[in-house]
This record gives sequence, structure tokens and C-alpha cells, in this order.
Amino acid sequence: MKRVRTIGLLLVLALMLPLGANAQQVKDYSSTIDNFKSSPQLQWFFDNAYGYAVFPVVGKAAFIVGAAYGQGQVYRKGQATGTVELLQASVGLQWGGQAFSEIIFFRDEWAYDLFTRGQYEFDAHASAVVVTVGAQAKASTIGSSASASAGPRTGKQSQSYYASNGMAPFVYTQGGLMAELAIGSQKFNFSPF
Repeated sequence: MKRVRTIGLLLVLALMLPLGANAQQVKDYSSTIDNFKSSPQLQWFFDNAYGYAVFPVVGKAAFIVGAAYGQGQVYRKGQATGTVELLQASVGLQWGGQAFSEIIFFRDEWAYDLFTRGQYEFDAHASAVVVTVGAQAKASTIGSSASASAGPRTGKQSQSYYASNGMAPFVYTQGGLMAELAIGSQKFNFSPF
């Protein structure tokens, strides 16, 4: 397993270089949050969520074995409470690389505590709605979903989108090309300030 993780992290590093992800992009939380706030479909979540975790740049690469990595911050009622690391591993029919931003909303204090209590994980393909040009369909242990969007300023999102764990993930694709039919998991490591 350690060898798979090492190969995956090397793939992510190889992806990050051509996409130009630098330290400034990775730490640019306010512009990433503003980018998500510019989408009307997410406004309800910003107005009503207890908190959220935001990842300005997540790099993902795969060739049969895939991996993704990103660093972010966690917010509770608008105030930053700590940092978080996202690690994703997958295996299956997959090829390519991409970079994206991700935000995960917490419906209430219980969901926030669940996420920040330690090492939280969920299915990597547990539907995250894409907030950019594109369409997707996914099935996972929390249910099936299909979505389409014509850009960050279009569409409406259901207020009942929260999964049974009280979390609602969204991604904003920055670039890349990825084809996949794989299984895997995302792991989040939270460190309070």
C-alpha cells in the first residue's frame, strides 16, 4: 500500500508542475472562496451552512492507480479554525490529470465536529457537483446523482443536497483531462490553529 501511495503522490507532483500550481495559488483561500461565492447555486450554502472546508488547488493524476493531494482551511461561522490536508487514492480504469478547487459545506455543528475530529474519509466518488462547464453522473454509497452546469454563475442547487453525513461537496475544475472508472477514497487530516 505504501508503494501505491508513493507512486500516486509522484503522479500528483508531475501533474502540479505543468499546471503551474505554486505556493501562492495553494494559499489563496479568499479568492477561492470568492470564486465559489460567485455561483448562485452555492449562495444558499454560504448563507446557511455551519461551516466549510476549502481547498484552493487539488492536483489529481492517474494511470490505473490515481492520487490527488491538496491543502486547505476549515471555517466555522466565517472564522478559520485550522488547516486540512486532502489525500485521495483510487484504482481502476483511469488516465490523465486535472486540477480543481473544492469546497465542502457542513450543515451543522455535528457535521463540522465529524469532519474535524480526526481523520475523516469518504468515498472519493461520492458525488461532488461540478460548478463549471461540464456534466457528470456518479453513484456511490450515499446515493446516485447527475448534474450539469454551464458555468459558475448558472443553475440552482437543491437545499436538500446534504448527504446523510451532513456534508455537501462541490468542485470547480481549473483544467486538465481525466477519464476514469475507478474506486477510491478521500481522507482528510485536520489540524486546529
